[in-house]
Amino acid sequence: MPLPLLPLAPSVRTATSAAIPRLGDLPWIAGYALAFACAHHIAAGWGGQGYYSLLYPAAGVRLALLWSRGPRLTISLIAMELVVQTIAGIIVPGQPGWLTASIGVARPALTYGIVVWLVRHLAARSSSSLGVAPMPLGLAAVTAPVAAAMVSLPWSLLSPELTGVVGLRQTLASLTGFAVGDMLGVLLVAPPLLWVIQAAQDRTLVLYRPAARHVAALGEAAAVLGAAIVASLSLVRIGLGTPATPALLAVAWIGLRFGRTASWWAILIVAAIVLPYTATGMSVAERLALHMSLASIVVVGYLAGSFADAQARAQTDLSRRDRLLFQAERLKTLRAMSVAVIHEISQPLSTLAIEAKHLHEITVSADPEIAQTSALIDRKAAALSTLVRRLRRFGGRAVDEPSALPVSALIENVAALTSAEAKAAGVVVEVVPIDPDLVVLAQEIELAQAIINLVRNAVQACDGHVVLSANRHDDQVVVTVAN
Repeated sequence: MPLPLLPLAPSVRTATSAAIPRLGDLPWIAGYALAFACAHHIAAGWGGQGYYSLLYPAAGVRLALLWSRGPRLTISLIAMELVVQTIAGIIVPGQPGWLTASIGVARPALTYGIVVWLVRHLAARSSSSLGVAPMPLGLAAVTAPVAAAMVSLPWSLLSPELTGVVGLRQTLASLTGFAVGDMLGVLLVAPPLLWVIQAAQDRTLVLYRPAARHVAALGEAAAVLGAAIVASLSLVRIGLGTPATPALLAVAWIGLRFGRTASWWAILIVAAIVLPYTATGMSVAERLALHMSLASIVVVGYLAGSFADAQARAQTDLSRRDRLLFQAERLKTLRAMSVAVIHEISQPLSTLAIEAKHLHEITVSADPEIAQTSALIDRKAAALSTLVRRLRRFGGRAVDEPSALPVSALIENVAALTSAEAKAAGVVVEVVPIDPDLVVLAQEIELAQAIINLVRNAVQACDGHVVLSANRHDDQVVVTVAN
């Protein structure tokens, strides 16, 4: 439980140190190099106009790693992509234009890293549904390819020979293919990779529960998607082109009804129908039109599923908040009742403690048995009186503003308030000596209640020993409850 120290010590972390990969990142970076090389090779089957592919799975691998491990790996990913492209012969050091080619290879990865950082930064401060997971991932998946294409526009205009296009029309068509190919690669490849990464990191892997639990839901999704595919193929057969509207509406419906995972499976089915066809020989314009239609289906379906999941999560959080508010009202009532009871018993208990002390003083020279009994009564009355005073102070404050709070006094109060419960459970609560100079700015009542809850949990789950300690860590104090 980290707490800010008083005074706050400055915390400086340079961008250079943040970009240095950690030891645990090295296997991911090495795996990325291999996956990027394979995905880049697969993209050759959908080569678009000029330099770019109309299906670029490597972009999905890139976004999945940046989203799961953080944008701090951007520099490392750029280095790996440069190495792969050098081995593939796209970058030949020493030849004319190799530096420009290197910048062109590094630019998309750098743009993706910036977009991921920006989306996360804005989502953390957003109060709308756009900041609720998994909407930020959907926004990053759509924004990153478009941003990479926009950043490449000046480069394509200034050095058209590197992309094999001439004139503004071909340049824009090439960059459109760039954005479409990256978008398809991201939305088809990144979601399953992120699920695999979650499983590898022992996180909760959220599967498509409606389809697994309810055959009716699976039947509905299959019927809607099947009807859309049949409608599109029928229109193609009678010579009305390849309309994307039926499949788009079906995938959006599935996403809104059953969430992101179901929409991704629907997208995968549509892509499995379209992509083998576009991999065959056809004109660039026809292939680009089909891929743009597919991209619109993918984007709408994935964002619809992400929105549905975000709404479900927001509803769950709202229900949990309602339960907490109800519990808080009950605790508020209980607190008021306990304050009243403590107030009623504090005065007679203080009187009893005073009388017990006086009895102890006048029986010191009496019979040993009487003296021991009076001493015991004095100790118990004093301890009980002290406990009641602490409880009265703990529950009697109507407003608890943040204030300078010695950590040692806080831990001592927590130990005293939990000692009776721990003793009844046969557990010893040990307090490690704490530096008296450790002072935090905190709300005493709320903070004490939080630590008391941790101690109670530790008492219930331990084998007879709980240790309370507090240590300084940089500009924070870390309170530890160990069992």
